[in-house]
Amino acid sequence: MKAGIILTAGDPRTQADLAAEAETAGWDGVFTWDGIALGSTDIYDPWALMGALAVRTERVTLGAIVTPPSRRRPWKLAREAMTIDRLSNGRLVLPVGLGALEDAAFGNVGEPTDARIRAELLDETLAILEGLWTGEPFGFEGRHYRFEPMVFRPTPVQRPRIPVWVVAIRTSDRSMARALRYDGIVTQVADPGELADIVAAVRNRFDPPGRPFEIVAQGSTPPDPAAATSIVRPWADGGATWWLDGDWQGATVESLRERIAAGPPSP
Repeated sequence: MKAGIILTAGDPRTQADLAAEAETAGWDGVFTWDGIALGSTDIYDPWALMGALAVRTERVTLGAIVTPPSRRRPWKLAREAMTIDRLSNGRLVLPVGLGALEDAAFGNVGEPTDARIRAELLDETLAILEGLWTGEPFGFEGRHYRFEPMVFRPTPVQRPRIPVWVVAIRTSDRSMARALRYDGIVTQVADPGELADIVAAVRNRFDPPGRPFEIVAQGSTPPDPAAATSIVRPWADGGATWWLDGDWQGATVESLRERIAAGPPSP
């Protein structure tokens, strides 16, 4: 199981420093998060920030937890993601979901809040990203987006596309089916025992095994290696292939730096 750290504190320059420290400390991934207006929380644009992380690192996977395409223009998102993928020499993943309505940059600014509409926008966006990233003439005719063929070049470094991880709920056939069409599932379960149904669905989808498919678990671990291992091991045993470590309850630069320096949890 790979391990990534989510940067939840610090200004952009500091987060770039933390990303470099995380790579040195042996973490497999460094992630930011995608938000616009959540109370008085300090928030930075994830795409600008990932550009800084890309040039300060050489090995770690990069991504934002998670991008809600329903409030982004698909062609602009295609350009942003391709640019970061090129800048990082093929180290970007694109985790996507419907988004958290607590963010005032949904209903407060007139973006759609209905779950069905946001899901439709997500599906259309993913189809558009795939088409544009081919580098060949691509047009689209959907319920929400329509355009004549156009060519997007250069293509991403990663082929056939930048890996897409999709937030999915194990009790929702539609969201599970969406995730299984792509490259990974960002799970929404609180207990590692709940991974069993997800792992079974993945195995049924990819039997015989083909392309890699990631099962992503999330949580928070302390700097103490033994304590971190005891938290993460059940998730690894349950089938998770990635662990994303994030302190969302008041992390500081100092606490984040301490957690990074202790190294990733080792199941």
